[in-house]
Order: sequence, then C-alpha cells, then structure tokens
Amino acid sequence: FAAEPAGGPAMAKDGMFVNAKGMTLYTFDKDGPGKSNCNGQCAVNWPPLAVADDSKPMGDWTIIVRDDGLKQWAYKGKPLYAWVKDQKPGDKTGDGFLNGAWHVAKP
Repeated sequence: FAAEPAGGPAMAKDGMFVNAKGMTLYTFDKDGPGKSNCNGQCAVNWPPLAVADDSKPMGDWTIIVRDDGLKQWAYKGKPLYAWVKDQKPGDKTGDGFLNGAWHVAKP
C-alpha cells in the first residue's frame, strides 16, 4: 500500500472492502482474533493487506504482526487479504474458496 484512504486502509465499495487498486479483500476462517494463520504459499496466493510504516490503528482497524514479522491490517480483529486469481476490480473469485473458508470482507 503506497497510501491508505482516509478513514481506514481499505474502502467499502458495493458492500465489500477493496484495497487501493479496487481489488476485493477477504477474510480467512482459520485465522484467530488478531492472528494470521495464512503463511508461506498461502500468503503468496492470498497476499496480506500490508501496512505502511507510518500507519496507525484507527477505530475497528487494527495492525497485527505476522509470523514473518510483516505488519498486516485487520478489521474487527480479522486479518485482510487479496486473492491472486482476481484479475480486475470487482472480481470475487476467492469467495467460498477452500471449502468455504475464505469470505469477501464486508463492513
């Protein structure tokens, strides 16, 4: 993320969260509160929503530290991710992936 929009690191569009490029963001059922369990190849396929160095938590937006030491945004304790197979803004091909473990992130 080069710059995060005012009011939070992601924007709500069409009832779901998107990143600065307009790509759909997702949550993962196997994550714990404030803890990402998507590491290694999972994080390659589901890139974590990265935190800019000067970012601060605000409201329901929190910052978690991943197992690899990188910082990731979470909304209401749920870490947020993009999905490599979404090709253009508005795509939601990751919704329901892995036996329903992945969900479009919503406000």
